[in-house]
Amino acid sequence: MSSSGLGIIIAFVIYFAGMLSIGIYFSNKSKSLSDYVLGGRGLGKWVISMSAQASDMSGWLLMGLPGLAYASGMAEAFWVATGLCIGTYLNWRFVAKRLRLYTEEANDSLTISDFFANRFGDKTHVLRTVSSLFILVFFTVYTSSGFIAGGKLFETIFNVPYIWAVVLGAGILIVYTFLGGFFAVCWTDFIQGILMFFAALIVPVLTVLHTGGVSGAVERISAISPTFVSLFHGIKGNPLSAIVIISSLSWGLGYFGMPHILVRFMAIRKPGDLKYARRIAMVWVVISLFSAVFTGIVGHAFTASDPLADSEKIFMVIVQSLFVTFIAGVMLSAILAAIMSTASSQLLVAASAISDDFYKALFRRKATQKELVWVSRSAVMAISLIAFAFALNPGSSIFRVVSFAWAGLGSTFGPVILCALFWRRTTTRGALAGIAVGGITTLVWKLCAQYGGIFSLFEIVPGFFLSLIAIIVTSRIGAPPSKEITDKFDAVQRKMSEKD
Repeated sequence: MSSSGLGIIIAFVIYFAGMLSIGIYFSNKSKSLSDYVLGGRGLGKWVISMSAQASDMSGWLLMGLPGLAYASGMAEAFWVATGLCIGTYLNWRFVAKRLRLYTEEANDSLTISDFFANRFGDKTHVLRTVSSLFILVFFTVYTSSGFIAGGKLFETIFNVPYIWAVVLGAGILIVYTFLGGFFAVCWTDFIQGILMFFAALIVPVLTVLHTGGVSGAVERISAISPTFVSLFHGIKGNPLSAIVIISSLSWGLGYFGMPHILVRFMAIRKPGDLKYARRIAMVWVVISLFSAVFTGIVGHAFTASDPLADSEKIFMVIVQSLFVTFIAGVMLSAILAAIMSTASSQLLVAASAISDDFYKALFRRKATQKELVWVSRSAVMAISLIAFAFALNPGSSIFRVVSFAWAGLGSTFGPVILCALFWRRTTTRGALAGIAVGGITTLVWKLCAQYGGIFSLFEIVPGFFLSLIAIIVTSRIGAPPSKEITDKFDAVQRKMSEKD
């Protein structure tokens, strides 16, 4: 084995050992379901902010987004990044604190499905069950994108068969999620978020220096395509349509409905800390997203003489070329960090849907806390196996898989979250209609995408707004919420007006 390969392996082993150590350490701290799925609402602003953003980005940040910029030019990737930055700010600014207060007011809700049931006073468990089913469907798909990214990473670096590469990446992720729960996931996210940030920042800067500075990089890129860095034209000179720009910006709508991000808001120790967490998160997300786009752009200059067949491997190719031995391993560990931070969060949210929203709510209402923790851990294993099966195709696109899951979750839950928090008149039937319409529209629209035309529009746009309409119309034509429900809404309103 070459010294370079040995150095990468040593870096990966240290990284894995660190993540597992955190999982083992926190395994003894998860004594209740609240600890396992929400950290006992006891986490600080730095951990919450970094965890929220790290769990948001996945392997998509260092593989999917640079791959989009590399394959299509700057325009589409730039508008996607812009939409995500806007959505991140709006979510932290308007949803975070209100959700933190409301979930505590609504019978100390531990999951998003739990919050819906308590917010709307649903005693039938229909709302909880339907929302949990959609969480399981879209999160299983989303988790598979992390396994795909892990497979591509190990396949490229160690030249091992894709299936064994997926097994290796999935194994370490499952073990520490299984052991430590939310505590482990958030603390590893904190570390991984720092690693992702510096890797996303350093790699494109060094790539520019390697290609002859800014002027040298621009010259190489212009030779490939004069419109490569245009904001309104594709790599082949074709102008971006309104559908493409709207679709790209609409990624920001997804944030309102991402359970693995929303639970971070629910878990912070003090609601007042959220404004400081927002500032930390925004610095991280703006720099990381646009650095990732820049990596894809300058990556084209870097590989001008030998373009890549798989654009999503550009970050790995640059790192292996510019860095040697242990440092290359550290940089590549950032991809693992991106993959694991998101997939572990998704596994945890999906597992909590099974333990709290199915097992406890429908079958074992008197289940002990220890029993529920073990049900959640078993669910982690079961969901991972299904996601693993979805990830077995090495030709899968990380960007496409993530975009579908993102649209599904954003359309299904985003409008309901906003209405639940801001509209007093929202009813149980309205919420149920919104969830069903958003989820089904996403699935149907995706199936119709092959026909082009209006169906080329990103499915989150019709899904989100049709869901919103369904909530408003259904809530209006039915009986208004009970006084008990509106009193809780008013109590949260009063708390929102209080100074921290």
